[in-house]
Amino acid sequence: MRTEDRSAQRQSTKGKAKSKSRARRSKPGILWRIWSFLWKLALIVVVLCGAAAIYLDQQIAQKFEGQKWHLPAQIYSRSMALYPGAAVSHHQLLAELRLLGYRKVANPREVGEFSASATKVDLWRRPFLHPLGSQEATRVLISFDEQGVSSVSRGSDKRELAVFHLEPMLLDRIIAGDGEDRLFVPRKELPQHLVDALLLVEDRAFYEHHGVNPFAIIRAAFINISAGRTVQGGSTLTQQLAKNFFLTSERSLERKIREALMAIIIDFRYSKDEILEAYLNEVYMGQDKARGVHGMGLASQFYFGRPLTELTVAQQAFLVAVIKGPSYYNPWRYPDRAQERRDLVLRLLMESGKISVDEFKIAAESPLGLRPENRPVHQKIPAFYAQVKKELALRWGDSLLNESGIKVYTTLDPIAQEAAEKAVKDVMGRIGKDSKELQASMVVTDKYGGGIAALVSDRNPGFDGYNRVTEMRRPIGSLVKPFVYMTALEDPKYNLMTSLKDEPLTITNKHGQSWSPLNYDKTFSGRQPLMRAMFKSLNIPTVNLGMAVGVENVVQTMRDAGWREETINPYPSMLLGAVDGSPMMVAQVYQTLADNGRFRQLYTVTDVLDMNNEAILTSRLPSEQAIDPVGAYLAQYAMTRVVAEGTGARLGRTFPGITLAGKTGTSNDSRDSWFAGFDERNVAAVWVGRDDNGKTKLVGASGAMAIYQAFLEQRPPVGLRMTPPDGVIQGYFNSQGSPLERNCAGAIPVPARAGSWNPEPNCGQPLSWWQQLLGN
Repeated sequence: MRTEDRSAQRQSTKGKAKSKSRARRSKPGILWRIWSFLWKLALIVVVLCGAAAIYLDQQIAQKFEGQKWHLPAQIYSRSMALYPGAAVSHHQLLAELRLLGYRKVANPREVGEFSASATKVDLWRRPFLHPLGSQEATRVLISFDEQGVSSVSRGSDKRELAVFHLEPMLLDRIIAGDGEDRLFVPRKELPQHLVDALLLVEDRAFYEHHGVNPFAIIRAAFINISAGRTVQGGSTLTQQLAKNFFLTSERSLERKIREALMAIIIDFRYSKDEILEAYLNEVYMGQDKARGVHGMGLASQFYFGRPLTELTVAQQAFLVAVIKGPSYYNPWRYPDRAQERRDLVLRLLMESGKISVDEFKIAAESPLGLRPENRPVHQKIPAFYAQVKKELALRWGDSLLNESGIKVYTTLDPIAQEAAEKAVKDVMGRIGKDSKELQASMVVTDKYGGGIAALVSDRNPGFDGYNRVTEMRRPIGSLVKPFVYMTALEDPKYNLMTSLKDEPLTITNKHGQSWSPLNYDKTFSGRQPLMRAMFKSLNIPTVNLGMAVGVENVVQTMRDAGWREETINPYPSMLLGAVDGSPMMVAQVYQTLADNGRFRQLYTVTDVLDMNNEAILTSRLPSEQAIDPVGAYLAQYAMTRVVAEGTGARLGRTFPGITLAGKTGTSNDSRDSWFAGFDERNVAAVWVGRDDNGKTKLVGASGAMAIYQAFLEQRPPVGLRMTPPDGVIQGYFNSQGSPLERNCAGAIPVPARAGSWNPEPNCGQPLSWWQQLLGN
């Protein structure tokens, strides 16, 4: 090979080498490629995490700064009013305090305690929210006499109070579709021992970490690996809150990452107290049948039947203990297991110096102190709730119950409801034991306010079905008679002793159809005084009187008294009860009669507050003086004789010395048994019959009145005071209804309209000259 060829080849080889060298220097190494990939991946992760954080932050802000929960509508009973002259007995107040969960002690020293002697009650009332404003905790001394409350004085300065209210009883909560039930408790009302115990058990570093505690996670991992199973969790309270609020219980890495990220955001955005408040109102605490119990406020009522602020240290420790497993530590099912877990929490409180050794010993030796399992945390009164919902929709609008946190104050009297339910169950268990088709319903109202105090629509009061109180229509029988007599007594020519015919009677209408009513015993007496015809429930005198005053006028009296839902045909047969109505309609007209002719539309709801405790206003219910009070009073007096010596005499014998008013009623063939009556406090209407309108073999006294009697045995009556209104005087009449002077032989004293008693002097004989001279 030539020299120049070899030289060219060497040059070419060198050029290729240099070119390869430059190529090697320009191509990146493996480390560089890894680094490049990692920082790009990190950038993507940061961007994605940032986007996720922004999204989660918006979710969290919307939840925390908006409405955290849809709080159930809270339904409250009436607030018992105590004042001098109130028709509240010593026995009734003690029963009310029992239902409200007050503790009887020798000397009240704390809120929620009371002591009682034979005539006095020393009470330290809880603070509560009243529709008229917040009521502070107050100690009072309530004194009683035979008429009811005689005085109410404040314990701090002995000042006499014009009126004093007990807190209403929380009856139930109307639950939203998610099935969660809770009572919200703000942070300032959460007991400190409860918070201390929670942090000791669930998250000791709560105030040090920033939502996630890496050391707790690592420690839990080592413990779980050593044990071969999950025995300890590393989640903080904030992580648990994030999971409860936003996530499911799914066990996955993705869910844990989201939980940790949300916990960090929550901790960054909100204070520790806000996080504690949210956690303690959200945490799952047990199951009340179909309802989930959430939060410490409701858990306190569910387990102990009293407010959270009144729990002992031992009870607070139990609530913290049960968080770990509400089913596993169910205190009614596993009391030993629950108490062991509670004592562990108490020991942690002692070891940390939150309670002393002596306090620990006292608490650990105390029983769990649970509410009786047969005393429900919410009252099962479906007929009353149905009426409440109906009234809320009519007066406040259909959408009201969809609002969160509203408070509905009702007229329900828990003692009256309890007595009505027991009376219905006991009597129906006796008279209906051989006839399961026999049914009953009962309405009890507040005599002076017109509020519905109790409702029972089935022989099984808790049954949620056909509402006989409002939906049923049956002939009311002789319950119409007091309105016939009241119509007549509005006319001065009638008085309680006016003589009425009791002879065979036939009435023929314009179509030639005849009607011949009979008395119940199918006998006739010739003539009867008006009052006796009333209390013996005689048919013929009643028809004669109704025809004399005009059937249309009797119908108008019924309408004025509040019979508005059904038309009354002005036929003579209506005078004996050919009028179809419901127990609620009967209660309405008897309420008007008992309240001296003042019509007040019956109602169940007094006030509604929104979630900010502001009143939601609505139109007022009608109220007017619809019937002459004199006629109403005289009819009341005649009804007291029904109980004293008439068809309701058995009731009078059961409560001797107590003035009661009532009227029995029976429809044709004894298909319906009715009773309507009242004492100084309540009006009641009772029906007993069959849904298929079959015969019952009962009359008013043996069926419906038996339930009313049992009701009064459970809830001792307050005798009627029978204070006559203006225009009523003491009159004197003979057996034919003619007015007599007071000292005349045969003069019968009865109340009378002032214009109806104009006796002739000297017992109807002309005065002698010397009597005229003496001015006799």
